[in-house]
Amino acid sequence: MTRIKEKGLGIFTARDIQVLFNVSKISSSFLLHRYSKVGFIVRIKRGLYSFPDAIPPESYLANKLYAPSYISREFALSYHGIIPETVYEITSVSTKATRRFEKLGKIYSYCHIRKEAFTGYIVVKQQGYSFLIADPEKAFIDTLYYRVLSDQKPLSRFNKEKINFEKILQYAKLFNNTKLIGILKRTLQ
Repeated sequence: MTRIKEKGLGIFTARDIQVLFNVSKISSSFLLHRYSKVGFIVRIKRGLYSFPDAIPPESYLANKLYAPSYISREFALSYHGIIPETVYEITSVSTKATRRFEKLGKIYSYCHIRKEAFTGYIVVKQQGYSFLIADPEKAFIDTLYYRVLSDQKPLSRFNKEKINFEKILQYAKLFNNTKLIGILKRTLQ
């Protein structure tokens, strides 16, 4: 297993074990199962493993737990300093079905987004790991969109200086929702 650490794999699969050690699929699965039972490795989710002393950052895990996805909504707004609150649930969007996971003491939630609106994210590097996160404008419009869908009030406390109105309006048009655009214009006045 030191070969895995040498390769710098923060998360690995049975396939990685097969390739690194030239063993069968059954052997690699058995090895991972046995090592996770004794606590030598941690099972993050079915098919994904890590070492207990080398678990990658939660932002990286968020992208790996449910793909394709990118971190957005309240967590991204807090990350970019748009809202003053600290957000503990890692909120993401995905073109797949809405899901929620509790892994390694953290809650990861994913909301379905239409393919046309699955854009506006950037690649950020943290502790040597790259992850996808919405830019401030996309995180804002994603948050507003899901609040409109669930009949919640729009955000009231946020830093307007950090948001480009033209850019956010372009993102809003991707949702093809006139109610969303109207609420956006009133919110940013």
